[in-house]
Amino acid sequence: MVAASPGGADPERRQRGPVRALGLMVLRGAYDLAWFTLIALGSPWWLWRSAGSRSFRRMVTERLCLRLPRLSPPPPGGRVLIHGVSVGEVKASQSLVAALRPHHDVVVSASTDSGLLVARELYPDLTVVRFPLDFRPVVARFLRCLQPTAIVLLELEIWPLFVRSAGRRGIPTAIVSGRITPASFANYRRFGPTLTQFSAVRLFAAQTETYAERFRALGAPEGRIEITGNVKVDGLDAAAREPDARTRALAQELGLDGARPVLVAGSTHGPEEVLVAGAFRAAAPGARIVLVPRHPPRVPEVVAALRAEGLEPQLLTDLRSGEALDPNRPTVVDTIGELERLYSLATLAFVGGTLIDHGGQNVLEPAARGLAVLHGPDVANFRQEAALLEQAGASQVVRDAAQLEAVTRELLGDPQRMEAMGTAGRGAVEGQRGATERTVGALYRHGLLRRP
Repeated sequence: MVAASPGGADPERRQRGPVRALGLMVLRGAYDLAWFTLIALGSPWWLWRSAGSRSFRRMVTERLCLRLPRLSPPPPGGRVLIHGVSVGEVKASQSLVAALRPHHDVVVSASTDSGLLVARELYPDLTVVRFPLDFRPVVARFLRCLQPTAIVLLELEIWPLFVRSAGRRGIPTAIVSGRITPASFANYRRFGPTLTQFSAVRLFAAQTETYAERFRALGAPEGRIEITGNVKVDGLDAAAREPDARTRALAQELGLDGARPVLVAGSTHGPEEVLVAGAFRAAAPGARIVLVPRHPPRVPEVVAALRAEGLEPQLLTDLRSGEALDPNRPTVVDTIGELERLYSLATLAFVGGTLIDHGGQNVLEPAARGLAVLHGPDVANFRQEAALLEQAGASQVVRDAAQLEAVTRELLGDPQRMEAMGTAGRGAVEGQRGATERTVGALYRHGLLRRP
């Protein structure tokens, strides 16, 4: 057995340096070859799909950076690319974008159609682009056209070649509001440091010590890890205020006049819509039920499942097109970006992805609006957030539809308890604020941002 050196390095491992370097070259070459093969073999199918679908054609051209704007050189304050995979991460970026814009040029990117849609709605005066495929010529064009001086990745979005290419161009990368779910942690450990490229990341601004420890276990250097909190909390609209014009319009479209309780199920996954709608209807036959599937493309499936259970739904888009409202029928929201406004109009909220083996969705959004929060037992992806609300007495776990029905009936019959839970939830969220300021400070300290 060879003893480890005082610094923890294995002498034999150091002696294998050239061998390891060769292994890295082979693995990286294999990674590049895999992308080339995927593109080459997939091209006929992509062309066929593109011919029949304008949206798919747009997605392909954007991922290949064929529709990318060429920006002028960065201003003296630098240009920061802020990337969020989809809707959740894009919305989480709001407070960070607001903090950086006065002194830095900001470009926002997303990977999904829904993420891009929300980004363009939130940032109509910023450059918003699709994140590229992790293929060398595509990434090179992306970086050449946008010319970022720093890259900020929300939560955890490591594409090995992208991070490596940025580093070779002297563009530092940070992960902010960093989090690693248990499932992601296990997957990253399978690949090890070779493809994760954690050594090429300048800063890991983690939400909690638990996530920071996972970054350490995956090889992130200790000096690059800081615990700064969750920037999404700073972007949540927790203030009690009069609804804005769009929220008032939404209330009118849904017939929410205050005469009936409004039960909102947000970010649901199949078959939760059927389970929750049935439980809500049994607990409060006169309530307005609003279902917001996490993925709008599932809406036809949701409608069919509800009809099979004798629940004839109405779609929000149909109501907006003039269909007569029937408040006794559940409404299915088939658009993007409505959930936060619906939470501000709700009496009680259920957060989806928790009655099934999925890991849950963000429970802080309804809590920030002063709602009592119900969710199922599976909150693996949001364990810290769920624990925060539970400790504050702001939420309640329901094991199944039967318990959801019982708890809903109980809370609607006890408005004072519901109000106390909502107040506790808003207070718990308020207590978590400040992550944006800490994150921006860390970005300056680690040299990603230029001092104004």
